[in-house]
Amino acid sequence: MALVTTPHDIYRGTSGITLPKELSNEIWANAVQESAIMRLAQRIDLPGSGITIPVITADPSADWVAESAEKPVSNSTFSSKNMTPYKLAVIETFSMEFRRDLPALYRELVRRLPAAIGKKFDATVFNGTAPGTGFDVLTSVTAQNIAATSSPATTVYGNLVSALTTLGAAGYELNGWALAVQGEAVLLNAVDGNGLPIFNTVRDANVPTILGAREVRAQQAYKTGTPAVVGFAGDWSKARYGIVDGINIRISDQATVNDGTAQVNLWQRNMFAVMVEAELGFVADTAAFLRLTA
Repeated sequence: MALVTTPHDIYRGTSGITLPKELSNEIWANAVQESAIMRLAQRIDLPGSGITIPVITADPSADWVAESAEKPVSNSTFSSKNMTPYKLAVIETFSMEFRRDLPALYRELVRRLPAAIGKKFDATVFNGTAPGTGFDVLTSVTAQNIAATSSPATTVYGNLVSALTTLGAAGYELNGWALAVQGEAVLLNAVDGNGLPIFNTVRDANVPTILGAREVRAQQAYKTGTPAVVGFAGDWSKARYGIVDGINIRISDQATVNDGTAQVNLWQRNMFAVMVEAELGFVADTAAFLRLTA
């Protein structure tokens, strides 16, 4: 089987299937679009052994100086965080009928695989368990309820301002919101004293910005409960994700794969399988984020 390691390789499997060299780039680009984390956080190149990232914990402070007086000395302070990559993989099986129409295969790969990668990455970071040390998750960050309540009286708008105030008081800038559909619905249901929507029109059915900060759809941010988790807000300049060597693709029509219930012999069933894997990492200053509930 051939292992794809760079976008310049020709993708060829044991069965003779040749994939276009642009496929890896397109899959990765679409994976980024499927992942709210990847759209909001900053990407870094991640070596396979992991990396130590310096983190500024305090900035220098200037002060007024009298004539001929000594200038004040104030230095930044630093700490560090370790980012460790972990492998995320999926195997997709296809019938041989795709051989008769290879463009259909390419379209399916581009459609299905990015969703699997992006969804699992987001689900882990937002509400999951870290695959190991050196990988941060936002599961236990401070909660902020954004739903309007009557006792004591609160409004959706007021609760969002409270999130902004909380992070600002801690020294962070709220520059991004990741909301599940359920979170967007809370905002779209918010109306002013005249019954008009505060954040957008019903026709647009989205909330592109909230209090001047970017909002992205993040369905994996939702978690059932009382209250339910409907999104996250935070200072995304304090978050980094990394990937090792892009996305790797292998193809085989002779392997046996375990689909969770049985062993499937691809050759016997006139099938082939595409395995996609990526090594990913994520670290963040978790104090810079809030878990939004409703």
